[in-house]
Amino acid sequence: MPDQPCGFLVLDKPAGLTSHACVARVRRAYKLKRVGHGGTLDPAVTGVLPLALGPATRLLPYLEGDKTYRGVVQLGVRTVSDDLEGEVLARAAVPALEAGDLAAALAAFRGKIQQVPPQVSAVHVDGQRAYKRVRQGEQLELAARPVTVHRLELLGWDPASGALEVEVACSAGTYIRALARDLGEALGCGGALARLRRTGALGFDLEQAVPLACLDQPPLPPLLDPLAALAHLPRRQLAEAEQADWRCGRAIGQILPLEAGQAVVVLSQDGNLAGMARARGEGLLQPKLVFNAAG
Repeated sequence: MPDQPCGFLVLDKPAGLTSHACVARVRRAYKLKRVGHGGTLDPAVTGVLPLALGPATRLLPYLEGDKTYRGVVQLGVRTVSDDLEGEVLARAAVPALEAGDLAAALAAFRGKIQQVPPQVSAVHVDGQRAYKRVRQGEQLELAARPVTVHRLELLGWDPASGALEVEVACSAGTYIRALARDLGEALGCGGALARLRRTGALGFDLEQAVPLACLDQPPLPPLLDPLAALAHLPRRQLAEAEQADWRCGRAIGQILPLEAGQAVVVLSQDGNLAGMARARGEGLLQPKLVFNAAG
């Protein structure tokens, strides 16, 4: 691995800040230009914001993509942004809902589903972000996209206020605002996301997260080891005779039985991270990311 700082920092993002503002704070604190985040959080959303520092930014595509959230859905309201931050389009009375009604509605959104993103979103439409076109007064018809909801559980229900608290585990690209909107429609009264906290992302959770205030004074939080973040992937350690080939970007033997395209963590002879490879068939691993490459 390179000598410069390289690792992951997990912030517990506060409400009111953009993800890019958090990245800027980390750049200043660690005096690094190369800082990237693993999944944007809307300004109102709090919780787990994984950040990659230094060469670890190149490892972001290899991290686990699933995310978990806890949120509150406000029934009886429809907004332009599918959350309570946006302009209210309509209000409706919340019907009397029994436990069975809620269970049936939630069940319909588990597993592989088709989801239409919120109009106020970063989805590209004809080369422009959807939210920019909405701000210009356009009404968009966005295409549904496949997403996976691994878990959707009811944590609480307040009939008096129409507030529904849920926990969600989902694939990357899932919009919880859209889930709140569609859940409200399924219950016949509309819905919007009232509050959201991300509890896990890219294999990191709240137990590893530090508050933004930790960046204001020394010592700075230590970075998390990249190898720990890649623990979900198979590993292949280089023999001494293979190290020169690896550093020159030449394929090495696969050893383990792997499907074509499978990502593999490659370790140097001394056990440090040497880079990433993918199984290409023919019993070979093709280097995709080589740290300390030759030349």
